[in-house]
Amino acid sequence: MIELGKTQALRVLRIKDVGVYLGEPGNEKVSVLLPKRQVPEGTKIGNMLDVFIYRDSEDRLIATRTAPKLEVGQMAELEVREVTKIGAFLDIGLERDVLLPYKEQTYRVKAGDRCLAALYTDRSARLAATMKIYPYLTADSPYQKDDRVTGRVYEKSDNWGLFVAVDNQYMGLIPTRELFGDVRLGDVVEARVARVHEDGKLDLSLRERRENQMDIDAQTILTVIDEYDGVLPFGEKVSPEIIKREFNMSKNAFKRALGHLLKAGAVEITEKYIKRK
Repeated sequence: MIELGKTQALRVLRIKDVGVYLGEPGNEKVSVLLPKRQVPEGTKIGNMLDVFIYRDSEDRLIATRTAPKLEVGQMAELEVREVTKIGAFLDIGLERDVLLPYKEQTYRVKAGDRCLAALYTDRSARLAATMKIYPYLTADSPYQKDDRVTGRVYEKSDNWGLFVAVDNQYMGLIPTRELFGDVRLGDVVEARVARVHEDGKLDLSLRERRENQMDIDAQTILTVIDEYDGVLPFGEKVSPEIIKREFNMSKNAFKRALGHLLKAGAVEITEKYIKRK
């Protein structure tokens, strides 16, 4: 069977002026054209050639000896060539780009962007791309708790948080409780492994371990105090919303860092203000 979107070894069945027709041994009724410019010199009937199968501009199956950036069932970072009314077209390394339909986008892309996508065959037996890559990721990463990792944010859930493809292949999640900072869909982030689940999935954090993060948070508080000319116009009972807005941290992290500064004699705290000493 000649498989769309796959590299396979096919036999030369016929040689014509336009190229050679390839097929499976013992099934000469089904064949696909390898254009003349792609045919190796000296090719004869019966030779086996490794080719990738896709569809040309007239929607006919065609073979190529050019290796694509990905095959059906695989993922890769691809460049957005063009955005049209039906979706975006991605460069997969062949003469014809592949369509990324709007319904398969987890966020809107624009020309020049790079996105992580998987290749599949749609209901019309055409190659298409999807950014809904969760089913294509694996959970067998080599990482342990507190390891540093890099990954691309590819999807968001209001209930769970931001889904991250670690190394573009492993399942990672930044839980909602860890979402501090301006992280957007499509961003490549560096994170710490906060937890490895029994099934291998990774919980990630954009913050350091608590003991290290407290020093960082304390310095952040001092920097913001300086921006307010040495006195914050609110006390230690400030709301979580203001803490998130001003310091980009949780209330618990804020209280730990503020306590650290108080113990060090760096600040004075009242119900109405926090002052740097």
